[in-house]
Formats: sequence, C-alpha cells, structure tokens
Amino acid sequence: MLPESVDRWIHARFSAEGRLGLRMTLACSAVLIVAVPFAGLLALVDTRWAPLRHLDDVTTRSIHSYLQHHRVLVPPLRATSYIFHPWVFRVLVAGLAVWLFYRGARRLAAWAVTNLVASGILEGGLKALVNRPRPALSSPIAHAPGGSFPSGHALTAVVGSATIVLILLPVLRGAWRAVAWAAATVVSVLLGACRVALGVHYVSDVVAGWILGAAIVLATTAAFETWRRDEGRRPVAPIRQGTQPEAAPRISGSGGSDPARSA
Repeated sequence: MLPESVDRWIHARFSAEGRLGLRMTLACSAVLIVAVPFAGLLALVDTRWAPLRHLDDVTTRSIHSYLQHHRVLVPPLRATSYIFHPWVFRVLVAGLAVWLFYRGARRLAAWAVTNLVASGILEGGLKALVNRPRPALSSPIAHAPGGSFPSGHALTAVVGSATIVLILLPVLRGAWRAVAWAAATVVSVLLGACRVALGVHYVSDVVAGWILGAAIVLATTAAFETWRRDEGRRPVAPIRQGTQPEAAPRISGSGGSDPARSA
C-alpha cells in the first residue's frame, strides 16, 4: 500500500479530473530547467569567468573584423535591429492587448501586458545589477546605450513573438501553427545574431536574453493555465492550442464580445 500522501499526489496528477496537475508540474519544471542555465550564465558573467570572456571577445572581434571588410552587410544588420526593435514588439503586443480587451478577452489581454511589463522590469533591473560594459571596439559600426547584459533586443524578441503566437494559435489551423512558431524562432535568432554582429552585445548577452525570455513566457503561461483550471475550463496544451483557445471568436473578431465569460 502506498502512503496516503503519495496516493493523493498520484491521483491529483494522473486521474481523469486531475491531469492538469501533471501539466502544471511539468510547466514548473520547464521554468526551472530554463532558469537554472540563466542563473549559471549570470554567475559566470558576474564573476568574469575567463573562458566565457575569451569566447565573447574572440567572437565579437572576429565578426567585427569581417564586417570591416564587408561593409555592404552593415546597413541590412542595422535595418534588422530597427525593424525588430523592442518597441516594435511592445507596440504590437500592446495593440493586440487593446483589441483583446475590447473584444472581452480581458484576462488574455492582461496576460499579454504582464509579459511586456515583466520583461521590461527584469531587463532594466538586471542591466543595472550586472552593469556589464558593452564591447569596446576600435572602430565601432553601431552604438547602444545602457548595460550589455542581458540583451534587451533578444529578450523582447522572444517574449514579444511568443506572446503574439500564443494568442493567435487558436485562430490558426494545421501547418500555419508550425509556420508561426518557426517565424518567431527565426526572428529571435536573427535579431540576436545581428546585435552581436553590430558589436553592441556579446554572445552571452544574447543567449541570456533568449533564456530569460523563454522563462518569462513559460512562467506566465503556466500561471494562466492555473487560472483556467480554477475556472473549471478544460486543460490545454498552449504550445499547440494557444493560451486561451476558447477566446478564438474574440481574437478573430468573428463572435460577439462577452466580458462576463472571457474576463
């Protein structure tokens, strides 16, 4: 016979009515798995670990040297940084949140805004705490204010693109869901690479931004799924179905708003 506490734990996670417990356990585990590498990277940067500093310096200077001899690549790199600037993502997500609020999906709108606010606070706080100088190059091709760690462009790209995809997934069908995730991944990777190429961030800054962004989205999505369960709604797999599948008519604008049900 299993101890009563163990039996209750198994029932809460694997029974037909308690499967969300397993989902939430896995979601929390995913957040921890993502947070641990970030904490480790932060510690290495803060202690100025020599191998990481060497990797960052060699990568930055090698790419910078290459661009000095291939200046034709500089304008596209700068354009990419402007097109996918953090404020572009903030405006897009904020606009989507206003639409959701107007349509009656107020909790979903609040979730989107929470992602923006959390990413902004963590970025600013960590930059001030770590206070890592940006790469110092003899002939810089770009300049950026503030600290270097973590990359705000990389962080906001992950949070912004993932937030948009998770909101829109309920109105996408078939292969378009995979296309949406692929586009979000390409944009995040491309933007991070551009920031390193422009010499305004180290590789570790960009990787930290990606990791932290993923952790923020995982944590807030898990919290949102907890609310859905408390409201008696069916469990979902957000990565395939979106954060709030039942809000599809409100997201697309094809159904009447019902603030009482979707708030």
